[in-house]
Amino acid sequence: MGIIRTSFIATCLLLIVPSYAEDISQNSGAPIPASEPEFFAPYQVTYSTLYKKGITLKVEGTQTLTKQAPDLWQFNFHVDTLLASLKETSQFSLQSGSLRPTEYHYSSRILGKRKNVKVEFDWDEMVASNTVKDNTWKMPIDDISLDRLTLQLQLRYDLLSGREQLAYNIADGGKLKQYTFETKAKELVQTKLGELETIKVIRTDNLSDKRHQYFWFAPKLDYLLVKMEHFEKGESYTLNVDKVEQSTTTKDSTPQYD
Repeated sequence: MGIIRTSFIATCLLLIVPSYAEDISQNSGAPIPASEPEFFAPYQVTYSTLYKKGITLKVEGTQTLTKQAPDLWQFNFHVDTLLASLKETSQFSLQSGSLRPTEYHYSSRILGKRKNVKVEFDWDEMVASNTVKDNTWKMPIDDISLDRLTLQLQLRYDLLSGREQLAYNIADGGKLKQYTFETKAKELVQTKLGELETIKVIRTDNLSDKRHQYFWFAPKLDYLLVKMEHFEKGESYTLNVDKVEQSTTTKDSTPQYD
């Protein structure tokens, strides 16, 4: 049970709970402001997550943003424990305020069982190619499609840009899925970085009496996610930021995929 929970907590660190997403057929992106703010500087951040339901389990994850070329970025995330691991990476460019992923990789290991996924985006043909276990299939995408990893960066950038409509189309599992969020009040949050003023955001597409997710982003830190709470059927997951470091441009920071 603990190993399975470790994998789920790792996924929570990405703001993702895929099984609750909904299919969509129309572009739901927000209007692009006339002037876009500067994109985020490279960084590395470490998070810890506590799972509680009779037992308490702590998992740490690291997230890294690097600039590979003048218009090419790479976003990495990884969690490693003794019996389970999760690694994800996405390469993308930034066009008119929207992240455009070019390639996404996912790799997980639980008790020796491995899963590898690759998604390649062809923006000329407007299709994404999904590859799992040497099987490849294609799916249509729209102008604002993202992968599971770039979702968090796009949400942060939209908050930084002052956008009010926070709806995203995610290419995952061979179809587009919709994630929607809504901003709430400002709150002061105690963290290992000190007391931070934050914007509270709630995920709305999977909201119910028995399930909800809250996120706290710090404007002072370029709207970095500093806290998350996930509640579902008596279980709770709490994410907290532990450490943030400025990073440098590097071209060999991609995690190795088995």
